[in-house]
Amino acid sequence: MDFLNVFLVLNGQGAVAIAERGLIIHAVLLMLIVAVPVFLLIFLIAWRYRAGRRSRARYAPDWEHGKMEELVWWAIPIEIVLILGALTWSSTHQLDPRKPLPGGTPLVVQVVALDWKWLFLYPEQKIATVNYIAVPVDRPLRFEITADAPMNSFWIPQLGGQIYAMTGMMSTLHLVANKPGTFKGLSANYSGEGFAGMQFTVVATPQEEFDAWIQTVKESPQILDQSAYRMLARPSIANPAAYYGSFDQDLLSSIMKKFTGDAPQVQH
Repeated sequence: MDFLNVFLVLNGQGAVAIAERGLIIHAVLLMLIVAVPVFLLIFLIAWRYRAGRRSRARYAPDWEHGKMEELVWWAIPIEIVLILGALTWSSTHQLDPRKPLPGGTPLVVQVVALDWKWLFLYPEQKIATVNYIAVPVDRPLRFEITADAPMNSFWIPQLGGQIYAMTGMMSTLHLVANKPGTFKGLSANYSGEGFAGMQFTVVATPQEEFDAWIQTVKESPQILDQSAYRMLARPSIANPAAYYGSFDQDLLSSIMKKFTGDAPQVQH
């Protein structure tokens, strides 16, 4: 993870991302309770027992152990581990990517990872896009994620954690954008030559603007049928955003059947 992505993670714009940021900060602060004194003691011991002070240092050849010292350096780390364990356990259940978010009916976006681009299908609106997502602010989002290429990982740092995209499987990720804005989406799993350019744009707008965008895309003459999909699925690098006014409603099922022979089974 580069410094830009670290900044994006710490600059969450959705409820899930903010909760994950809080977990990261709390965990780091708890670990610093041990780390900071250790680093301070390193310098203190090096200064106190340096060669120039050898004659003034206390000589205790029969010293074996200190009960108070051992109590401190065992009890404090154990307590921190217990607190971290409880915090992680509760947060893991609270932030389960499959757990629906409150706020109404979610917008479903089906995600297909390709070489080296992202295909997004809006089944309710019956449109499709490549390397571009528009979402309404404050409405829960349900991403149904699979792949028609090597395993990948779908990630929008400012909205929440990543989840893997794998052939023959479909996983779910629930997120929400609580502020309007343009966010960076990317692949978080190395997948070959075009990995670095496998990025997409996420634009969060008020519901009215989102509805207007849907209508604009529906006017696109491009149709993502099976033939157009086969062309799109060919490996390519740094693809610009593309918009399809409609798509074959059996497209996702046909992608899944290539690997499983069955219709897609969404993880719940």
